Amino acid sequence: MPRVEFQNIAKQYGRVTVLDELNLSVEDGEFLVLLGPSGCGKTTLLNLLAGLIEVTAGKISIDGNEVTNLDPKDRGLAMVFQSYALYPTKTVRGNLKFGLSAQKLDRAEIDRRVDWAAKLLQIEPLLDRKPSQLSGGQRQRVAIGRALVKNVGVFLFDEPLSNLDAKLRTEMRLEIKRLHDELRHTIVYVTHDQVEAMTMATKIAVMDGGVIQQVGTPDEIYETPANLFVAQFIGSPSMNMLRAKVARDGERLLANLEDASASIDISGHPFAQPPKDGDQIVVGLRPEHGLVDASDLPASLELPVQYAEKTGSDATLFLKTGSKPFAVRIEPSQAANYQTGAAVRVGFATEKFNIFDAQSGRRI
Repeated sequence: MPRVEFQNIAKQYGRVTVLDELNLSVEDGEFLVLLGPSGCGKTTLLNLLAGLIEVTAGKISIDGNEVTNLDPKDRGLAMVFQSYALYPTKTVRGNLKFGLSAQKLDRAEIDRRVDWAAKLLQIEPLLDRKPSQLSGGQRQRVAIGRALVKNVGVFLFDEPLSNLDAKLRTEMRLEIKRLHDELRHTIVYVTHDQVEAMTMATKIAVMDGGVIQQVGTPDEIYETPANLFVAQFIGSPSMNMLRAKVARDGERLLANLEDASASIDISGHPFAQPPKDGDQIVVGLRPEHGLVDASDLPASLELPVQYAEKTGSDATLFLKTGSKPFAVRIEPSQAANYQTGAAVRVGFATEKFNIFDAQSGRRI
């Protein structure tokens, strides 16, 4: 499957810069998710790749060939839109066939591709229906099928699940992931939903303000975020952030927490660049890495209970610290045992710390 490469991409609308000096590679057969909040530039980047808008500066290559100025039809891409974009007067079969005749394919080849896609997507019983007779999930399958029959190497998805309810989103995530595992096409997928990114991607590019903040596997993005934005954007509840000042105590390096009136020994942290005495840092702790009533762990905090939140098979205890609550995962059966205002001690293994420079926000 083709490799996609963005080199020094810039996009401006008048004086407004949406993307600036962006570089990114999508390897053969990779499932890359462009993830970020609304307005971060992810859909703009996808549309630049599709040829729907013009590049201000830079170069886009597919399979080693520059496509920056090519028409969309000449780029060897297929795109699935958020709104399905099906023709309401055509049947499912007609929607799947539409566009193939322009490729000057014979009828037998067109029918073969349509039948193949319908079987793959399990929409064979729907071929004679019109879009108005389909559910949202069925319409999305048809939209994906229309892309598949083009037999191209690169597929683009622009928030394809955002119009579906929670149950259908889960089903379609599994469907799209199954298709990628089976066909191994190169996929560039845009979403603001971190669950979609974490469950489907082989690689994630996290964007904010038109800049790529970090590129990595879902595990790398989650476990070792490159900066404070990535750390707080990924995860629900998001990573707990505690501001601290570094202090040297003999051979030990301590983080004196501002909001928790406690000190944490960070001497054994694998710093890329160790902080100096007096530096301001932020210590990041994932909710699932804390253990309630575990004072025997290397680091522990005693904080008052704010409230407990139970969501069926999961539960989170929120403790009071400074202006933001401190979240810790707990057993759902224990949620009712914690009373508001009661003091709770939470322990952490120091190897689970994420430490960032308070000024730049970068991981250190």
